[in-house]
This record gives sequence, C-alpha cells and structure tokens, in this order.
Amino acid sequence: MREITLALALMMGAGAAAAQDAAQPAPAPRVPATHSVEDADAKLAKVAQDRAQVHAEFADSERECYTRFFVNACLDKAKEKRRVALSQLRAVEVEANHFKREDSVAKRDAELAERARKDAEEQAARLEQPPKPAKVVDDTPRTPPSGPTVAERQAEHDAKVKRQEAEDAANAGKRAANRAAYEKKKEESVQRQAEVARKKEEAEQKRQAQEEAERKKAASAPAKQ
Repeated sequence: MREITLALALMMGAGAAAAQDAAQPAPAPRVPATHSVEDADAKLAKVAQDRAQVHAEFADSERECYTRFFVNACLDKAKEKRRVALSQLRAVEVEANHFKREDSVAKRDAELAERARKDAEEQAARLEQPPKPAKVVDDTPRTPPSGPTVAERQAEHDAKVKRQEAEDAANAGKRAANRAAYEKKKEESVQRQAEVARKKEEAEQKRQAQEEAERKKAASAPAKQ
C-alpha cells in the first residue's frame, strides 16, 4: 500500500511539473528577414519539410511514452516540444508569405509609375517637334489669257495673306492647347509617383505592424496539427 501511495505521489508531482512548464509563455519566435522572392520560396519549402519531420518525431516520442511508467508527463513534454517547433515554423512561413505579397505590390506600383513616365516623355517629344507648315491652296478661278487687272491681283494676294494669317492663328492656338495639356499630364505624373511612394511607405509600415502581430499570434496560438 505504501509503495502504491508513493507511486501516485510521484505521478502527481511529475504531472504538476509538466503543467507548470506548459504554462510558461514561450518567447516570440525569431525569424530571419527575407531579402528576395527566391529566399522566401526556399524558406517555405524548408518549412514544409521541417513540419513533416516534427510530426514524425512526435509520433516516435508518443510511442516511446507509452512504454514508460509516467505516460502523461512524457506525452505532455513531447506535445510541448512539438508546439514550440511548429510555432517557430509558422512564424517563418508567415514572414515569407508576407514578403512575397509585399514584393508583388511593389513591382505592380513600379510598373505603373514607369508606364506613366514613358507616356509623359512621349507626349513631350511630340510637342517638341516643329509644326508642319500650312499648305496654301490656290482656289481662285483661272482668268482668261488676257490676265487679271492689277486690282484683281492685289485683291487675290490680300485674300491669300488673310487665309494664311487665319491658319497661323489657329495653329498657334492648337500649340498652346497641346502645351497646356502636356504640362497638366506632367503634373499628374508627378502626383502619381508621389502617391505610389506614399502607398509603398504605408505598406511597409503596415507590413511591419502585421508581421509583429502575426509573430505574437503565432507564439500564442495552439500548435498546427
């Protein structure tokens, strides 16, 4: 009877020690920063491999625990080891996926900014080209062989001059309108680039905040089966 009581006391003490160890908060996993998409892909592949290894090791430990006297204490220790390992792997997985999402957004914004810059340069090149000279069409009726009088030739000349002046004035207005349109588009391009830079800065701040939140969540979340 005394031996049974002693054994029960030892089992309760071991269980209490395991419960106390499990109650200790685990430190937040330390995850190396990702610097490229290739690095992120390599991390994700390694996480998948290591997660399978963790589950395999737990299965081996579980079988070993059932051969021991203090089964529950042994199982609790094996489960805690698995939980810590999976939490670390989850933190690496979250950081790598987040880097890939941010990289995709940054590339898309850069492509939009580059497209706007090229459009502005092409518009500027078109406006810098000299305008084509206006073609004067001689639509005066042919005169008889005797020829027009001096007054008629003067009137015809004055009419041509007036038409040319009117066309020049119209072309000047078009050039001014084109110049104004170019300046507006150039200003809009500058504003778009500033907006892209602002969004990237906000995305980076959001990424850092989300990464910190996900690290804390991964440290406190139950183990992924």
